[in-house]
Amino acid sequence: MLKFAVIFLVIALVAAVFGFGGIAASAAGIAQILFWVFLAVALVSLIANFANKASAT
Repeated sequence: MLKFAVIFLVIALVAAVFGFGGIAASAAGIAQILFWVFLAVALVSLIANFANKASAT
């Protein structure tokens, strides 16, 4: 998922360089949403991992 966020960020940067404002804004928005979703999933996974290790011992 982080890979997709980086891809959309690169698309936004390339579109901004060429002057496509609408496309750049859309791609940047998608990249930002994907980054926050990735961060939330990573945090939930980390908490679940710690909870699993605590209950196993």
